[in-house]
Amino acid sequence: MNERVIDPAPPATAGERRARLQPALALVDNRNDVDMARLRLYRFARVQAELKSRDYAGCLLYDPVNIRYATGTRNMTIWTMHNAARYCFVPAEGKAIVFDYRNCEHLSNGIETVGEARRGTFWYYFSVADRQPEVVARWASEVDSVVRGHGGANRRLAVDHVDAEGHAALRALGLQVFNAQEPLEHARKIKSADELACMGAALSVCEAGLAKVRAALEPGRTEIELWSILASTNNEMGGEYMETRLLASGGRTNPWYQECSERRVRPRELVAIDTDMVGPFGYDADISRTFFCGPGRPSGAQRTLYGLAHEQVHHNIALLRPGVTFRELSAGAWTPPDKFAALAAGVVIHGVGMCNEYPQVYPGEAAERTGYDGALEAGMTVCVESYIGEKNGIEGVKLEQMVLVTDQGPETLSLFPFEDELLA
Repeated sequence: MNERVIDPAPPATAGERRARLQPALALVDNRNDVDMARLRLYRFARVQAELKSRDYAGCLLYDPVNIRYATGTRNMTIWTMHNAARYCFVPAEGKAIVFDYRNCEHLSNGIETVGEARRGTFWYYFSVADRQPEVVARWASEVDSVVRGHGGANRRLAVDHVDAEGHAALRALGLQVFNAQEPLEHARKIKSADELACMGAALSVCEAGLAKVRAALEPGRTEIELWSILASTNNEMGGEYMETRLLASGGRTNPWYQECSERRVRPRELVAIDTDMVGPFGYDADISRTFFCGPGRPSGAQRTLYGLAHEQVHHNIALLRPGVTFRELSAGAWTPPDKFAALAAGVVIHGVGMCNEYPQVYPGEAAERTGYDGALEAGMTVCVESYIGEKNGIEGVKLEQMVLVTDQGPETLSLFPFEDELLA
């Protein structure tokens, strides 16, 4: 066998090295550019403030959305949502430690919130099988060492999503384990100006996708074909992933929560879509619209459904101001006519940022069953939801708006128009 001879690569010049290592720019270079370092430090400081207020030594995070919020780092977001292959420790004081997938430590280079990146210890079953107890013990020992190094005698650790074996191993070492979702949700609820700019970028991509879906709507198009227009627009314009595939037509709009299928849209049908789109910078663009597929004009029944949903959204937006409690918001929310109550939207509002988040305000009986109290604050961003459809009816209408709560009143963030022909 002949040995293959490989010529040595010539040394790179200084200019070539700079060119090949040139970083990607986050946004267009202009005076309104987002300061990404400032954004990361703002979010990190909010997490640490919540940890300190609860006297936690720190938090151990596995949820990739929480890791992204707290540190500004990411790696294989969807994969790590179901494979516990990436985690981080955020101390109440000091910088974070990111435990990354093998040979991925470089992804934290230059991130000012991160003091150290290490290779993680992974003990999800398919990676270690019957060696899990051994590897879990090794993992817990390292976590314990980190907590001692940053928290001293403080043994209070907040953890978000760790399997039972992990909780048991941490407690066996004397750690007091608390739910990290509470401090993270409260940290995430107030948005900075940089975050709002990122949300605006995500919404601009979402609205571009919706415009393309609306323009492509015609008899014969399948639901999945229409939904894929939104998904591909998100990918092409720098977005990250889709959380659901909620687009339905005709009779599949009632009840809601039927994901897109190969059903072909027919003339004079309603087509409803809930975007649930995580766009650029990891921020969620979560709005809903319902369209009418021509030719022809909407029926009186279709206009009634749409008009009620439109009324509900705008009535509830008008209630959003700082200081309003969740119970007051629930009590003052628009109540659907009885025949639409069974299928009505399960929430009045929910928070939104990098995904759906705190708070969630329930209507009617649901507020008594599972609701909690609190108050709206300036800087919260929320989604106002409506679904109007009669149980055993033919069609339904889904509408949803993203809104910023300000001291001057509610500010609508989503600008995509409603359907004039359905409001006539």
